[in-house]
Amino acid sequence: MGLRRISVSENSQIVGGGPKKVLYTLATINRIGVGKAAKALTAKNTCKACAYGMGGQHGGMTNELGEFPSVCNKSVQAQSTDIQPPIPRGIFEHEIADLAELSGREMERLGRLGTPLFRRAGAARFEPLSWEEALDHAAHRLAETDPARSFFYSSGRSSNEAGFLFQLLARAFGTNNVSNCSYYCHQATSEGLATTIGKGTATIELEDLTGADLIFVIGANPSSNHPRFIHMLKNCRERGGQVIVINPAKEPGLVKFAVPKSPVSMLKGGSDIASDYLQPRIGSDIALFKGLCKAVIEQGTEDRDFIAQHGADFEAFLADIAALGWDEITDACGLTQDEIGRVAGAYGRSRNAVFAWGMGMTHHVHGVANVEAIANLALLRGMIGRRYAGLLPLRGHSNVQGIGTIGVKPVLARDVLRRMEDAFGVTFPEEKGLDTMASMQLAAAGGVDAAVIMGGNLWAATPDTAFSTRAMEQIGFKLFLTTTLNQGHVHGVGDGEVMILPVTARDEEWEPTTQESMFNFVRLSDGGITRIETVRPESWILGQLGKRLLTNSRIDFEAFSGHAKLRDAIAAIVPGMEELADIDVAKREFHIRNRVLHAPEFGTVDGKAHFVVTPIPAVVAGQLMLATVRSEGQFNSIIYEETDSYRGKAGRHSVFLNAEDMAARGLVEGQRVVVTSDAGRMEGFATQFELPRGSVLAYYPEANVLVGTAVDPRSKTPAFKSVPVEVRAQN
Repeated sequence: MGLRRISVSENSQIVGGGPKKVLYTLATINRIGVGKAAKALTAKNTCKACAYGMGGQHGGMTNELGEFPSVCNKSVQAQSTDIQPPIPRGIFEHEIADLAELSGREMERLGRLGTPLFRRAGAARFEPLSWEEALDHAAHRLAETDPARSFFYSSGRSSNEAGFLFQLLARAFGTNNVSNCSYYCHQATSEGLATTIGKGTATIELEDLTGADLIFVIGANPSSNHPRFIHMLKNCRERGGQVIVINPAKEPGLVKFAVPKSPVSMLKGGSDIASDYLQPRIGSDIALFKGLCKAVIEQGTEDRDFIAQHGADFEAFLADIAALGWDEITDACGLTQDEIGRVAGAYGRSRNAVFAWGMGMTHHVHGVANVEAIANLALLRGMIGRRYAGLLPLRGHSNVQGIGTIGVKPVLARDVLRRMEDAFGVTFPEEKGLDTMASMQLAAAGGVDAAVIMGGNLWAATPDTAFSTRAMEQIGFKLFLTTTLNQGHVHGVGDGEVMILPVTARDEEWEPTTQESMFNFVRLSDGGITRIETVRPESWILGQLGKRLLTNSRIDFEAFSGHAKLRDAIAAIVPGMEELADIDVAKREFHIRNRVLHAPEFGTVDGKAHFVVTPIPAVVAGQLMLATVRSEGQFNSIIYEETDSYRGKAGRHSVFLNAEDMAARGLVEGQRVVVTSDAGRMEGFATQFELPRGSVLAYYPEANVLVGTAVDPRSKTPAFKSVPVEVRAQN
């Protein structure tokens, strides 16, 4: 496929949302059929897009505050995929190499997968199989595999029920190599919050946003990725509050956004979102946060009473801040002392501040320290442990938080593991399992004979595309559970066997399922819509695999694939999930216990909130640093549109640069360029954007060819957003 040049217009004229997005949504609904779209969007099922959450028993387009219509473009895009008819059988007469030539968007629009597919070792094509043939062979291949030479990986769009059964099957099989996509996104959040406040998720509920008078949006672009959050930011501004954006890129949708559900916002051409906008250099956030802390202390607005009663390790933190000079701070982040002081002053005047952040904070080799630095700033003014203030990690996948809650991770708390063993009368392996990157590294080394991959696109999600391809190729048997074909099913195929099983979408489940939002709120989805008779629920498939694979197990996998039984087990085993047991009867959705912090009751051993000293990462003078980003027309690795309407219709191979950096390299708008890193090489088009000098953006997953496999040693999260690169004109 050739590169496509699309220039970015003057970004100051771009407004997020607005009539064009409304028309796009209407066109999408018309394409899939108004009746089908209405049925999908209004059914009592949780939204399939981001974890901000809507739907469930409040109604398909209603959130837990009762706001209607709580729907966005991402919701419609996700539904448009699921409502497609099955892929025509004739497609599978083409060789896999032909399918590999398709773009992500083209793969997405082939249709739904409607039949089990099998690629025999060395074969050029997929062949359809019956369900019995597929399940029997999958169980046979797993049975002949040493569990230590396998791994199980899940995306964040599966249900709690399927996720629990998934990890149970893996551990009963004999491996703790169980991981999920959070190791490529917010695992750094979980680790960073554990050391500071003793909890790993948001400390607020959705209602708390209605009383915040200052909301920080850090390293995130909710105009593209969490559009319903923009509504809360607009409301904060309209009641006199402040929205302070911290992001290297001046994203037009965070400056001004025309909120479709607000007639006033639409008529006036958009609402102001950011009241202040700081643009630190990529990777320099710790220096900025320490500067903000220093300014707060110098302005005398820290909450000494809160710190004395509820804080720990403050003296070491204070000494570190006092020893830090302003020149070191400003040299590192590229912002002036006045800019930092101005934002610190706004923070010092606020009564209720919420800190929201995205993967711009976690995708670094120091991602955990980034999160600890945010927590330090919040604790400095006592903004954790009360209503209308706190921490809000902006999770992407609709149930990625729930998947972690119910145990799809390589290490379980010992008390949870023991309860699970007692409940089923079995003994699970003791050794520490492998995280996602470690599983892929083992595969690349030839140490994985079988992998079970539930949802997502692990090939595209993994950094260093050449490495990802090698790793996937080395796996002798790959079993995918998915609703649609994606590039990860046709790249990295190798010489081994590949089986792809078609699963129901959330609103097609045979039995009700549950999902957890980023606000720790558990929703109940009714399921029940029938679109394709030949697809099966993930839990049914896992139950059938367990029945065939573990014939002597004390766990009756076939019976246990029933969702009521699964919820009973989760309620008995996982702390805070007790109310899950009767959710399908009571229809009462709930917040997970002991998560939301409306009082300063922290989960640390001593019950205190701990300040942490966070060293400023070294900066190489003159080094360009690249961050991978998503476009408005994509969700994670799923590409719905080839151009980005919020960045001037930029194409997928745009390389966004500061104007002075372009001039210094003799580059002009639209010129073909080559971007190189230690990991690889990418061709693209120079595209001017409002960025600090030394900062570069390119789209994920195309730019994964540039991202190395180094990970944060604490969270095991790759550095997708701090990649040293060189950019030059293509000869």
